[in-house]
Amino acid sequence: MSDSAERGREQAAERDTERDTERDTERDTEETGGQGREETAERKRERRNAAWQAAERVLWRSSHQQTVRSRLAWLNDGAESVYDLDRPVDMYGDRLVETLEERVAGLLGKEAAAFFPTGTMAQQVALRCWAGRTGDATVAMHALGHPETHERHAFSRLSGLRPVRVTDEPRLPTAEEVRDFEEPFGSLMLELPLRDAGFVLPSWEELVAVTEAARERDAVVHFDGARLWECTPHLGRPLDEIAGLADSVYVSFYKSLDGLGGAAVAGPRTLIDEAKAWRHRYGGMVFQQFPTVLAALIGLDRELPRLPAYVAHARVVAAALREGFAEAGVPWARVHPEEPHTHQFQVWLPYDAEVLTDAAMLHTEETKTGLFGRWSRGGPGLALTEVTVAAQGLEWTAGDVKAAVADFVARLPG
Repeated sequence: MSDSAERGREQAAERDTERDTERDTERDTEETGGQGREETAERKRERRNAAWQAAERVLWRSSHQQTVRSRLAWLNDGAESVYDLDRPVDMYGDRLVETLEERVAGLLGKEAAAFFPTGTMAQQVALRCWAGRTGDATVAMHALGHPETHERHAFSRLSGLRPVRVTDEPRLPTAEEVRDFEEPFGSLMLELPLRDAGFVLPSWEELVAVTEAARERDAVVHFDGARLWECTPHLGRPLDEIAGLADSVYVSFYKSLDGLGGAAVAGPRTLIDEAKAWRHRYGGMVFQQFPTVLAALIGLDRELPRLPAYVAHARVVAAALREGFAEAGVPWARVHPEEPHTHQFQVWLPYDAEVLTDAAMLHTEETKTGLFGRWSRGGPGLALTEVTVAAQGLEWTAGDVKAAVADFVARLPG
């Protein structure tokens, strides 16, 4: 997912959780010509951001919740260890950018890689290149796949691609669904993990079977691996072996690696050479990108080795959340998946999203503990939130999680 698409998704979630608040301020809105509603939403947004920044304990602190000063300090602190800063800066994708591309290609076991400013651009370019080679612009994918749900139909509107939905079940497509799909397709796109279904993954055997089923249909396989980096514990294979199942792979540098942005596509050298030509046509030939590329190299050095520990501790946190809600007397609560496949998972509770978002804000403000952020509507009287466990979360014991749950539940109505 690109930086702008990610922010767009967050803003959409904000609107969902604020809708009921806006209804409650309708009288003020009438009196102020519409300004009262917007000010109420903005005040709450500012309070949430301020509370999270002031929190002394969090499971994860997203880079966009930090200050410019802190991010510059982070970049300055790590840059010296990943690249010779006395070398010339990059210009239109050379030098430092090429260093990152070679590093990514090696990690994923591919011949070459191309750096892109956004994941939205990266995947469109990769799949339109495959469409030209296969002669088929149809891309088979999950109904919840990110390009289908969060990129304003960019595949079809901009790149001449035709997405078709293999399944809408909250899991990755099966080999049978791919093999028996009723119309031809040139490429199969698999999002690993499938975020909107709960950051879920197939088993290794299932992933092998589904890629083989695609090739039985003479289709190429492309992995939407924005979060591929943290899939190794669940799949039980190293990155290059996982990526080896696909003809091309997209990875992100900011979702799990804490970078400033950017993405890469890795695959056969001939494909990557063509992708770089299309990168230029799409406006991705940025004059200088060294801050983003340095951040990506820092992430590969610092965060990539830590991800298995984050995944392992996410399972501890998830179990403690289940037990904590049960002990607090919440009548219905779900952690999905019950044992997280990565270091991210969903929590579902039987309340309106606004109620839970406000309770989470109060909990963070009053206890200086950030357990949950925004909640989104998941159905009538149901809401969900995403939980991420990273470096800060490793300090939490199961007891700490249960205590935080009890404090949070105490702020819920009833």
